[in-house]
Amino acid sequence: MTDLGLPDDILACLFDLDGVVTRTAAVHAAAWKELFDAFLRERDGDAFRPFTGTDYDQYVDGRPRADGVRTFLASRDIALPEGAPDDPPGVRTVHGLGNRKNELLLARIRTDGVAAYDGTLRYIDAVRARGLRTAIVSSSANCRDVLRSIGAEDLFDVRIDGVVAAERGLPGKPEPDTFLAAARELGVPPSRSAVFEDALAGMDAGRAGHFGYVVGVDRVGQADALYAHGADRVVTDLDELQRGT
Repeated sequence: MTDLGLPDDILACLFDLDGVVTRTAAVHAAAWKELFDAFLRERDGDAFRPFTGTDYDQYVDGRPRADGVRTFLASRDIALPEGAPDDPPGVRTVHGLGNRKNELLLARIRTDGVAAYDGTLRYIDAVRARGLRTAIVSSSANCRDVLRSIGAEDLFDVRIDGVVAAERGLPGKPEPDTFLAAARELGVPPSRSAVFEDALAGMDAGRAGHFGYVVGVDRVGQADALYAHGADRVVTDLDELQRGT
């Protein structure tokens, strides 16, 4: 292992955004809860079963927005029309609910701002100083704006986000396609690329893509689940990789 905590043959590092680089996973979770609780309350009345943290981890976290809507609703045996990507926020379609979630998310970001994980930024600086290539791989359509807001856009050689995935027709996590696209653009085979993820869907993608090393970043106390979904190593902060802890 190198002093970066990675196997010697790793040449590229592929980082998720929310929960790995930025402290936005909790903001996403709150926006999803606000969306689904309002929808379920309207549908089922005061006896509705609220959206929970477990629901977020299992059905939504790390997935493209529309996939998160579909997967959670399916878990409650609820079917809605697909609608169109430009459906007005809140319309009772998959895309309408997804657009309402994005509206709620952006409102929270405007109010509270976005913060980065300093340990991750230090680690990325160290990775780049060793000559390794870097990519950001996110299901978020707001990825570029978020990176710019924290001054981190230049830390990545390649960006594969929700906008790029939609343009190219790439399925989102837990499928490995977005990570594979990032490795391909970096000119590095998956077997010599490391994935850094906090979501279970991201772990599944890393395993499915046969990447050389998969690091689970445990921000919420789910280390066992991250290992079960394919992590080679789980840390609470990327600084731990350099410290060798």
